[in-house]
Amino acid sequence: MTFLLRLLVIFLLSGHLAECANIGVLVVATGKYIEFVKPLVSSAQNHFCKGHHVTYIVFTDQKAEPLPNTVYIFYPKQGWPFDTMNRYYAYYNHWDLLKNQDYLFAIDADMLFVADVGDEVLGERVATQHPGFIDSRGSYETNPLSKAFVGKDEGACYFAGGVYGGTSEAFFHMLTTNIKHVEEDLKNGIIAVWHDESHWNRYCIDYPPTVVLPPSYCYPESWSLNYPKKILALDKNHAGMRQ
Repeated sequence: MTFLLRLLVIFLLSGHLAECANIGVLVVATGKYIEFVKPLVSSAQNHFCKGHHVTYIVFTDQKAEPLPNTVYIFYPKQGWPFDTMNRYYAYYNHWDLLKNQDYLFAIDADMLFVADVGDEVLGERVATQHPGFIDSRGSYETNPLSKAFVGKDEGACYFAGGVYGGTSEAFFHMLTTNIKHVEEDLKNGIIAVWHDESHWNRYCIDYPPTVVLPPSYCYPESWSLNYPKKILALDKNHAGMRQ
C-alpha cells in the first residue's frame, strides 16, 4: 500500500469524509421577498453547517443575480396565503432535484444568520420552538373539521414554520402527509389558521421531532429574548411585502 493510499484510508476511517453531508436549503421568495435572498444566502454561507456541502434552492418568480452554490427555480406568485401554504407543492414537484440531499431545511426568505449554526441542527425531524409561544400552548388550528386540528389535550410545544427540516426521507414523508391534508381541507373549503405552519404543527404531534431547536434559530429581529441570537427573523411590513 502506497503512502498516499495509506493516508487516505486513515482519513476515511477517522470519519472526516463520512461526516461531510449534502444539505439543501429551500427558500421561497416570490415578489418583493427576492430582496432578502442575497443577504440570507451570504450570511448562511458564513455561518451555516461549515464543513458540509450546502446548496441553496430558491423558488421565485423574479430575476435574481447568480450566487455561489445557489439554484433558482421558477415558482409563480399565487397571492396570500397560497404563496406560503403551497410551498409544500414546490418542494414535492421538484423532488428529483432534492432527493439526493442528505438533509433538507426550509427557511423563510426574510431570515438572516448572525452566528454559527452547526451539526446541532442535523437530525431526522428538526423543529424550532416558536419565539411567540415560549411559555404558552401556542396558536394551533381549532377547527375540528380541519386536518390541522389540534385538540385541547394535545400539543406541548408550538413550532415555527420559518425554520424546519430533517433527513430527505423524513422531509419527503412530511411533504406527502401535509399535501394530502391541505388538499382535503381545500376540498372542504377550509384553510388552516396559520396555513402551512398549522399543518406542520399537526405533523409534529403525530411524528414528534427528534431535534427541537430553541427560539435562537427563529429570533425576531427587534425582540429581546433570553436566548442567544442565531438566526434572525427580520422585521418587515407584512402587508406591503405581500402586495
